[in-house]
Amino acid sequence: MALSAQDITSIIRRQIEGVDLPVEQTSVGTIVQVGDGIAQIYGLSGAMSSELLEFPHGVRGIALNLQEDTVGAIVLGDDSELREGDEVHTTGRLVEVPVGPELIGRVVDPLGQPIDGKGPIEAKSMSPIEKVAPGVITRKAVAVPLQTGIKAIDSMTPIGRGQRELIIGDRQTGKTAVAVDTIINQKGAGVVCIYVAIGQKTSKVANLVATLEKHGAMEHTIVVSANASEPASMQYIAPYAGCAMGEYFRDNGKDALIVYDDLSKHAAAYRQVSLLLRRPPGREAFPGDVFYLHSRLLERAACLSEEEGGGTLTALPIIETQLGDVSAYIPTNVISITDGQIYLEADLFYQGQRPAVNVGLSVSRVGGKAQIRAMRTVAGTLRLDLAAFRDLAAFAQFGSDLDAATRSRIEQGQHMTYVLRQPQYQPMAVEHQVAILYVGVNGYLNDVPLDKVGAWETGFHQYMDAQGSAIMQAIRDTKALSPELEAQLKQAIIDYKKIA
Repeated sequence: MALSAQDITSIIRRQIEGVDLPVEQTSVGTIVQVGDGIAQIYGLSGAMSSELLEFPHGVRGIALNLQEDTVGAIVLGDDSELREGDEVHTTGRLVEVPVGPELIGRVVDPLGQPIDGKGPIEAKSMSPIEKVAPGVITRKAVAVPLQTGIKAIDSMTPIGRGQRELIIGDRQTGKTAVAVDTIINQKGAGVVCIYVAIGQKTSKVANLVATLEKHGAMEHTIVVSANASEPASMQYIAPYAGCAMGEYFRDNGKDALIVYDDLSKHAAAYRQVSLLLRRPPGREAFPGDVFYLHSRLLERAACLSEEEGGGTLTALPIIETQLGDVSAYIPTNVISITDGQIYLEADLFYQGQRPAVNVGLSVSRVGGKAQIRAMRTVAGTLRLDLAAFRDLAAFAQFGSDLDAATRSRIEQGQHMTYVLRQPQYQPMAVEHQVAILYVGVNGYLNDVPLDKVGAWETGFHQYMDAQGSAIMQAIRDTKALSPELEAQLKQAIIDYKKIA
């Protein structure tokens, strides 16, 4: 039977009425200029600042410059396929990265995509890379130590969970080594570590991952890598992406540690992006908001109150100085944002003092609150004693006629600096640190030749593990050095000196 035109019309109308298509509102613009990782887009009147944009060929970008007629955007990835006249769409979302325990042990790019060849990451959660830092009311004071395993740091510039401690120094002075040793020392401590490599050589990142795997540290570490070959836009978002991954653990009541290596290259990448976007340059050609660039990142490190879950995110930003100039623009900015700094000095490094921590310029604004009581008891005056020794040693260069007391203090200081030397990738348990620092501070090493101090210390630790294990266990459990425990430690030192 043939259908009439009226029947056909009614069937079509019923089918159209039955279709339920969701309405999506999107703002569309056109590329008018593209190159050097920057796209100028005409239109996009509905775009928000820092909104994720969709370009053709699956490329994404971020809207940064919102002008009257155009939007300046950075392209995340390869812009060689993009052409003038291509359409660009807004998404209504900020840039997001996958977060969660599924990322632990993996190496990812700043967008959270795996680059270690171990297959896809099945993350269950996504988080925007830019977030407002926790307010004052939601925080509590930093009080739990984050043990680095490095004697010179845990004794004099201690780091607490939730603190921001800057590692600063010239190139090749051991800044990354301090951060890597700290990550290795978190094995079994329940701290998830995120290492963000910004503008590093691919070979250096590969070596670092191999080192972490060798020491079993990749089991609790996420590596976010924006290598030197990546566009400046990827280097710019890398630390924020790493921070979002760390915040997941902080907000779920766990402890996390994030290393930014380094923020000097991050600032340079942002300067490159800003200048290409025609933003007005300021001091050292950096844009005016370069302070805000790092403050909004580092403020996200926090020690949350018990009501908020009690999680912590500790930040170790790294800054590279030129010829020890800590008064340059970016170093002074980050020093003023952080809760202290560990200053590594090139002269000390070349003298063989490793780690090359300058006691006078290094400081922790949390101080003894981030130490166990036993460490506070032993190392309470160590900073002042070493600073006084440096002054005396400098003064003693000009004259050989020194009284016995001065000679004794110089000898004690020399032995103490040798005690604070430590090989790389060998972080030390806190009870062993307390024991050897007690030895040094109380002058038990003064009769040992300086070139034999390292061997004496190695033997002492082996002796304490074998004969003094009860003392070590008591320090580890009580975190204090009671008079009885101190007497036992003193006797163990005397007994070891008889056989050493």
